[in-house]
Amino acid sequence: MTLYPAIDLKDGKAVRLTKGLMDSAKIYSNEPWELAKKFEDMGSNWLHLVDLNGAFAGEPKNLEQIEKIRKNCDLKLELGGGIRDEETIKRYIDLGIDRVILGSVAVKEPDFVKKMAKNYRIVVGIDAIDGYVAVEGWAEKSNVKATDLAKEFAKAGVEAIICTDVGKDGTLEGINIDFTLDIAKAGGVDTIASGGVKDLDDIRKLKDTKLISGVIVGKAFYEGTLDLKKAFKLISN
Repeated sequence: MTLYPAIDLKDGKAVRLTKGLMDSAKIYSNEPWELAKKFEDMGSNWLHLVDLNGAFAGEPKNLEQIEKIRKNCDLKLELGGGIRDEETIKRYIDLGIDRVILGSVAVKEPDFVKKMAKNYRIVVGIDAIDGYVAVEGWAEKSNVKATDLAKEFAKAGVEAIICTDVGKDGTLEGINIDFTLDIAKAGGVDTIASGGVKDLDDIRKLKDTKLISGVIVGKAFYEGTLDLKKAFKLISN
């Protein structure tokens, strides 16, 4: 299982939200690239990046910070937030992003995502509110079931599915393991858990399922409820 420390970018700063609400943003660093370097020094191989402004705007909004992160660390980077067309995908790949996350567009234009998955390293982000897919930076709830969307991409060639229970995200209430397993079984591809991770016990439970390929850690690190070094050691054993 792979552990993905997360940096969410808002107005050039590293923040965390609670339940996806932009006005809940808490700033943790004015220099996100320094955080990326810190994660690398702790033993991480990957970094999960989200352009929050971009998720709402539908276009890149934190390019300067993303470039700084790329230049200052050797981590593999996955990036999501407002990526809606091939031009943006190419732009990020050229910038050195290792794989891009497609969320809202996966609901609205699944055929486009399947096409992109043939040419680029694509991850599908499935963010759910009460079991239904949330779109537009989680501002809207669609009428598409999260598990149905996972099935849509079962044999599409995507690298992974990231599933987030929006109601848990940023709450430190613990991961929604049942939801994560439902997505993993429906999609049949590498599934990355996200939303609500609190401590080592959450990491251990996910690892014990043997069905979850990764987990994204954000607020648990920033608020000190999870020791990342211990988490990396746990998943490597």
